[in-house]
This record gives sequence, C-alpha cells and structure tokens, in this order.
Amino acid sequence: MKDLLTSLARKSGADYCEIRLEDSWQTSIAYTGKDLENVQESHMYGGNVRVAVDGCWGFVTFNNLADLEQRLREAVANARAASRHARDRSILAPAAPVQAEVRLDTRLDPRRVTLKEKIDIFGAYNDAMLRTPGVTSTNVRYFDKVTRLCYANSEGAWIDRDETDSGMGAAAICRKNGTTARGTTSEGGRDGFDRYRNLRVRFEEAAQTAVETADAPVVQGGAYTVVCDPNLAGVFVHEAFGHLSEGDNVADDPRMQEILKLGRRFGEGYLNIWDTGLDPGLRGYLQYDDEGVPTEKTWLIREGVLVGRLHSRETAGRMNEKPTGNARAISYRYPPIPRMRNTCIGNGPHGSFHDLIKDIKLGIYALDSAGGQTNGELFTFTAGQAFMIRDGKVAERVRDVTLGGNVFDTLRNITGIAGDYAVQDGAGGCGKAGQMPLPVSHGSPHIRIKDVLIGGR
Repeated sequence: MKDLLTSLARKSGADYCEIRLEDSWQTSIAYTGKDLENVQESHMYGGNVRVAVDGCWGFVTFNNLADLEQRLREAVANARAASRHARDRSILAPAAPVQAEVRLDTRLDPRRVTLKEKIDIFGAYNDAMLRTPGVTSTNVRYFDKVTRLCYANSEGAWIDRDETDSGMGAAAICRKNGTTARGTTSEGGRDGFDRYRNLRVRFEEAAQTAVETADAPVVQGGAYTVVCDPNLAGVFVHEAFGHLSEGDNVADDPRMQEILKLGRRFGEGYLNIWDTGLDPGLRGYLQYDDEGVPTEKTWLIREGVLVGRLHSRETAGRMNEKPTGNARAISYRYPPIPRMRNTCIGNGPHGSFHDLIKDIKLGIYALDSAGGQTNGELFTFTAGQAFMIRDGKVAERVRDVTLGGNVFDTLRNITGIAGDYAVQDGAGGCGKAGQMPLPVSHGSPHIRIKDVLIGGR
C-alpha cells in the first residue's frame, strides 16, 4: 500500500497531491426509555485524492481502490479547471514530510468486548435511571469506532496509523406540572472500553438531577457573578473562543484579523488558553493531523496576551504563520480544515472552588452544558445545572440558566481561576462546515466571571 499511494502521489502531475485511505468499523447502541432502540455494527471503506494546481484545489472521493488512478486524474482536471478562473490562490506553508506507523494497542480495541456485554452494561445503566422515582423517560447512546488511516503526499510523507474513538451520552427526563427537566452524564475517550464500566452512580446522579431540577424555580434574570465548573468553562473556551482562533475564521475576515492581532491583551496575567493534540486517551488526542503534520501544544493566550491560532498548512501559508497540526477531516468524504483538538484554560492562582465563591454575596454556580450557540464573538449557553450562591455558599438549585455575552468582554471579566483543572470527554463532538461530530475534548478549572448576563424570569 505504501508503494502504491506514495508513487501515485508523486506522479500525479499536480503541484501538490495527497491521498487518504480509510478503513473503519463502528458499533452503536441506543436506548429510549425501556426500549433498545438501535443496535448497529458497520464497516466503512473509502478514500480521497486532494491536489493543488496553481493554488487551486481538486478533491475527489472513491470507495474502490481500483478506481484510484482514475479519481486522481479527475482531481487534477478539476484543479486545473478551477485555476483558469480563480482570483484567490492557496499557498501551503512548508511542513517536513513524516514517515510513521502507529499501531493500536490491542488492549484498547473495543472490539475485544462482545456486543452482548456492551448491550447488557448500558441496559443496566438505563434501568438504573428508569427506576429512580420521578423519571419519566431516558435516552442512552453509545458508540465505538476503530479506524486504519493511510496517508501519502507528493512531498514524501507516509503515515499508516490505527486509532480508536468511543463515547457515551445519557439523559434522564422528568416531566412534572408542565415542566420538563433533564439530568445528563457523558464519557468518552480513545483508551478502550474499561472507562465505561462501573458508572452506575453517575447514571443515578443524572436521574436525581432531573427530578430535583423539575422542582427548582426559574432563575431571576439579571447580571451576576458566575462561577463555572470545569465542564461549562471548557465548553465556553471551545465554542466562544476556540472557533474564533481557527485559521480560516481569521484569514477570511479582515475585521477578525484586526481584533485577533497577535500581541493584543485579552485578560489578566493568570489567563492561559491552549489547544493540544498531545494528551493520550482523550478524544482530542492525535499524533498527526490529516495533512500529515505532527500535532503540538499550541498556545492561544499566554498570561492574558494573544500569542497564537490554529492552522492548517493552507491557512498558515495565507497568514505567513506556521502549521500547528490542526487540519482535520471528519472522514475521507471531506477535505481537512482547521479544527480544534483539546482546548483548555490552564490552572490559575486562586485556590479552590470554595476560595472562588467565599466573597460572592449573590451569584450563580453553573455546571455542565445543555447546549448553546455562537455568532462571531457573541455567545449564548445554557447550563446543565445551576445553583444560587448566597453569602459565599452554594444555596438552592435553580433552572433555565442561560449565559450570554461577548467573548472578549467575558475573557476580560474573568476575576478568578482555581487550580482544579479537569477534562471533560463525551459522546458528542464539534460541528463545522458540515463536518459533525468531530472528536474533541475541553478542559478547565473552575473560573469566576463578573457581570454575566443571565436570562431567566
């Protein structure tokens, strides 16, 4: 395979050529209420050819290796046709060609666990939620995937790597007096099936959260000091800031180039944000991106100052910066674009969670994420759980807590960062340009933010 792909890439006749071949096996299980709604095992095989001619791209997919040479000719023809009419042309930043093989530790292969055992384990978790008084329905989703990826380009790169990915998400639902409330739990990673064993307590806690939230009052809207748990803080840094740091979102927007000028201060000296592919076991972990560039820890904000962004070779070339190993594709059906990996806020100097809240007269403790949206630098997130903070202590539970604001104002309003960094992995993923769900992670300690606008009654 190596000889075939590398030879074709070099002889393509294009200025640049890369070939990706993907072979994957996936299992998925879904419960809705008492019903085992779906059990599926699937196999996917295919590849793509991506070429550049005079700075213009041609991209073609295939499902039969026998079609590869014909698809290569089609990709070159498409790129040449585009180059005759293009105004903007791509420049690839240089990247040393890598030759590597990465084999999967068989102990981490989820296929070693039988389908029946997986069904039994998640069925028992589902039953535990359903047996909780007050729970009216449930949803449980699990998947695992094992993939072999082969990559070659015309510059001499060859990467043959195995990888695994898996995730679980569950929700307990309580409907009471016209109110619908949810309690959730999630888990995910690249380090095998064992992380899904012995999780019964977490499912029971999710069920209890749903029941308690249904009885909780709606929060009074207004501006509050808010303390976010590591999960919600990680979602914030991913959604509100991480996407703005992706190179294509900056290279195509002169206004964002001005706002996100390297060297600009965005927070206090204790604010540090990075994106990394180097944390083994996390869903955002990968040794090489989908352009064959080794991944790294890429600092975005260091001591409050913007110092970097996330690049593919194309966006790095357009901005005269270096690739960061962030070119990713959800599958062979798509070309790689700049995407996050594990996006994090680093530990701060403000002690523990209790140190963050002890001086808050009236505030909100917001945990987990129940969804949200971003529009440029504006964001809106809904907390999965929330409690009032009164006189420095966590008080009563409240519901329907929605946080909104401008990401840059919010970064400047971070007045405390604890030292209890934690990472959240789940069954979901990141969506962008029709590629969803891309496996990512996010991490943070507890953070305290002043003057957060909270939607409520």
